[in-house]
Amino acid sequence: MSSPNGPDALRGISFQFQAGDQLAVIGPSGAGKTSLLQVLACALRPAGGELLIDGQKPWQLTTTRLQQLRGKIFLAPQVPPLPSRQRVVTAVLAGRLPSWTLLASLKSLVYPSDIASAHHALSCFGLEDKLFERVDRLSGGERQRVGLARALVAPAKVWFVDEPLSSLDPSRASQAIEQLTQIAKARGTTLVASLHQVDTALASFSRVIGLRRGSIMFDLPASKVTHLHLSQLYEQTPSQLFAGDQAVEHEASDSESKTVRPLVFNCR
Repeated sequence: MSSPNGPDALRGISFQFQAGDQLAVIGPSGAGKTSLLQVLACALRPAGGELLIDGQKPWQLTTTRLQQLRGKIFLAPQVPPLPSRQRVVTAVLAGRLPSWTLLASLKSLVYPSDIASAHHALSCFGLEDKLFERVDRLSGGERQRVGLARALVAPAKVWFVDEPLSSLDPSRASQAIEQLTQIAKARGTTLVASLHQVDTALASFSRVIGLRRGSIMFDLPASKVTHLHLSQLYEQTPSQLFAGDQAVEHEASDSESKTVRPLVFNCR
């Protein structure tokens, strides 16, 4: 994928994953993590290469079929696009828009159509008391959690979540990632998250992709990611990456191969 005024944002990317997988994408700032998630979610059209979703090429579909495909995908950006004067309940239920008719959407703006579902989704992230609060009265971390609550009410089968913990304190971050991974597993929903928290990625996800300068440096089970992998990815020593109790204990050989997974998403 090329930028019109600069180098390629993504280069030589090739990987695949199947329904129900959970994987984390890590790497330094500017590595291309956000661009990768946007391409996978069909929110950004790549300048080259090929993306297959269940055997379909999204950008060769008709507009209607592409919209239907996007309705099965939920993309949570790092900063959720929440209208400031909107009530939280309405912002959460906006996750249902792909499955609603225009009339149903307009009715929900006037009076939220499924308050119970919004309340439950918010409770998973400790925000049930904010149900009827205005969005502009929330903190940055609360807004981020409202964006995650949207995923729980959306009809999507795949969640792409970009830096979901960036505005959260350690306690809230732990709660949020636990809820996302557990609920996704219970529903059989595919979860792909970009993270700066390396320790969280290794502890909470079974598979980790290391991205640097738009290219994949490794694609491994979390248990096979070593200090050497991380040092090369971030160009830092282990002592700079981790401190004290956050030290990584994965000591697998660098030469061990990764497991081949069945095709559902294929990006190259």
